[in-house]
Amino acid sequence: MSAVEKAFHGLRHMIGTGRLGPGERIPPEAELCEELGVSRGSLREAVRMLAALGVIEPRHGSGTYVSQLRPEDVIGSLSLTLELLPLSGLLEVYEIRRVLEAHVAAQAAARCTPETVRTLFSLIEDMEATSDPTKASELDHRFHAEIARVGGNPTLATLLAVFRARSRKYQVFTLPEGPDLRRKSDDDHRVLATAIADRDPVAAAGAAQAHVAQTERWLRAFMPPVEEADGTD
Repeated sequence: MSAVEKAFHGLRHMIGTGRLGPGERIPPEAELCEELGVSRGSLREAVRMLAALGVIEPRHGSGTYVSQLRPEDVIGSLSLTLELLPLSGLLEVYEIRRVLEAHVAAQAAARCTPETVRTLFSLIEDMEATSDPTKASELDHRFHAEIARVGGNPTLATLLAVFRARSRKYQVFTLPEGPDLRRKSDDDHRVLATAIADRDPVAAAGAAQAHVAQTERWLRAFMPPVEEADGTD
């Protein structure tokens, strides 16, 4: 184990065991270096790594603190590594996404309000009206993000946003088959929004799962095993 790894795991252990709690200032460098048996340089690199993961917050002129460790913030840091997945890895993630999108859709159906319904159908109408794939992709993201928000679990909403951000790197709507794919996607959105508007959790879960599975099939059928730019949810 390198000195940086030793410092990293030492700090992580302090936080994970509750010795350093959310919002607490970490001990001075000299004290930590002595306890962990590492140099200042190794400790600082470990702090940078934990800061990138949203676990530690360096505050200029004040010191370094443990973050609030909100689950949604820590989950959001997965984007640092998920963005590196090749298409084959992303397709494995889709199995998880199918389950989670179905769950949040069911929750949204149970909790939806008239305002939610108006928002979802407004986003669908904007998607159907645009011919810009980039704008359509952003509207698609907002549609699914709204469902996840109404589902009521910020951690799940963040995790699904990370999954969607990765899938948006692949563009299928600009392919020759794109117009047909867009129409099918728009139809799926209407089925899903209608189930939510009807406050039918079972139908909403089924519609969400079918929609994600359809996108997965498109990626398998149309996308090459290399990275592309922008995409669809």
